[in-house]
Amino acid sequence: MRRAHTVEQVRAAEADLMARLPEGALMQRAAAGLAATCARLLPRVYGSRVLVLAGSGDNGGDALYAGARLARRGARVAAVLLAPEKAHAGGLAALRAAGGRVTADQGEFERADLVLDGIVGIGGRGGLRPEAQPYAALPRRGRVVAVDVPSGVDPDTGEVPGAALRADVTVCFGTYKPGLLIDPGASYAGVLQLVGIGLEPPPAPVAALQHADVAALLPVPGAESDKYRRGVVGVAAGSARYPGAAVLAVAGALRGGAGAVRYAGTAADEVVRRFPEALVTAGGPAEAGRVQAWVVGPGSGEGVRELLPQVLAAQVPVLVDADGLTELARLGPAALAARTAPTLLTPHTGEAARLLAGADGGAPPAADDLAGARLATARRLAAAYRATVLLKGSTTVVADLDGAVRVNPTGTSWLATAGSGDVLSGLAGSLLAAGLGPLDAGSVAAHLHGLAGRTAAAGAPAAALDIAEALPEAWRTVRSAAAGR
Repeated sequence: MRRAHTVEQVRAAEADLMARLPEGALMQRAAAGLAATCARLLPRVYGSRVLVLAGSGDNGGDALYAGARLARRGARVAAVLLAPEKAHAGGLAALRAAGGRVTADQGEFERADLVLDGIVGIGGRGGLRPEAQPYAALPRRGRVVAVDVPSGVDPDTGEVPGAALRADVTVCFGTYKPGLLIDPGASYAGVLQLVGIGLEPPPAPVAALQHADVAALLPVPGAESDKYRRGVVGVAAGSARYPGAAVLAVAGALRGGAGAVRYAGTAADEVVRRFPEALVTAGGPAEAGRVQAWVVGPGSGEGVRELLPQVLAAQVPVLVDADGLTELARLGPAALAARTAPTLLTPHTGEAARLLAGADGGAPPAADDLAGARLATARRLAAAYRATVLLKGSTTVVADLDGAVRVNPTGTSWLATAGSGDVLSGLAGSLLAAGLGPLDAGSVAAHLHGLAGRTAAAGAPAAALDIAEALPEAWRTVRSAAAGR
C-alpha cells in the first residue's frame, strides 16, 4: 500500500528524527537517495550534463547536495539559483567544491541530460514564481527529476493553481505526499520513487491500494460457501429509455463476488435475456426478495423517485449512482439521516456539484473547479451526506465520513465511455453484499474496474460490456501478482 502523509505530519516526523541525529544528517540521507536515483536514470554519470534548479531552503539544499555527489562521480553539473540570496549555503559550497558551477543560462535546461527540480519543496504553495515560470514551458532533452514534489503542485491536495514544472520522476523522501497520488498533481509527478530516510510518521490519511492489498480484500468463497452466504446484491436500475444501464449494472454485479444478483425494474426481460442467472422481477425493490446490499439509480430516469426511498428504507448497505444521485441532490442530506446501514455515493464531478448544491442550498459549483480539487470535494461530500463517496474521474478518490481517503492508481482514459460507470456501480454493490465495508468496496471496485478497462482496451476503444467481461481477468491479475506468480 502506498501511504501518503500531509506536510504537517512530515514536518513533525522530521523534527522528531532530527532531534536524534547529528546536524545535517537527514539532509545528507535525502541527498544520497536522490543522487542514487539520478545516477540510475542516466545512461552513465561520467560526462553527463546535469542541471540543478535550486530554490531557497532545504529543498534547494537537497538538490545542491545531490548535484555535488553527481559532480564527484564525473558529471558536469551546473546550478541555477532561483533565489541567490537565499540559496542553501552548505549545499552550494559542496557543489562548488565538487567542481559544479553556478549559471544563469536558461539554455542549460534544454541541453541537460537530467534536470533536478529543487525549486519549491513541500512547504511551498501556489504556482511557480515569475523567475521560475519559464522552465515550465521550455523544451527538454533529458529527464526532469522532482525533489519530493514537482514545483507548483500542492503536496497536500494535488491542486495546481498556476504554472508547474512537469516531472518525469519524483523522488519522495520518507513517505508519499497526497498531492502526488491525486490529479491534477499526479499527472505532473511522473514515476514515483520512494527513498527511505528513517521517518516514523503517524497513520496515513491518504493511501493507494496495490495488488496485494486488493487481493487480501477480495471475497473468495470457502468450502462451506453457498450463493446466499456469499451475499445477494439487489440492482434497481434501468428504464424503458435506458434498459442497457440495467444490463450493465447487473454485468458488473455478477462479477463482483456476491453469490447472486436480484434485479428489480422495468428492464427485467432484457436483463434475464442477457444474464439468465440473474433473479428478476418487474416490480419494485420490495418485491425482489432478501438482499445484503442495493445498487440504485443507473438509467432509472424519473422512476428513481419511487425507487430511491424504497431502497434507502431497507437498512442494508446501499450504493447510489447516476439518476439516484440527481434525486438525492434534490432531497438533500436529510434523505439519509435515518439510515443506520452504510451508504456509498458514486458521483462524477457534475453530479458532485449538484450534490453540494443540494447540501447547502446554493448554486452548483463549477465542475471544473471540483475536478481540480478532488480531495477536498470528496471529503466535503462525505461530510455533508454522512456517507462514503467514490468520486469518479481521472483519479478516483474514495473518502469515508471520518476523512480517510483511498486513491485508485489503475484508472485509464479508455474508461471514459458510456455505461462504464454502471458496470462500476454493480461491481461495488456486489462487494458490499459480499461483506466489504463501503471504503473497501469502493476502493477494490475502482482498482478492478481500472484494470479491466486496461485489459479490455489494450490500446484501442472498448465498450462498457467489454469492461465487465474483462473483470475476471482483473481478479486473476490481482491474485496472481499477490501470490508472486
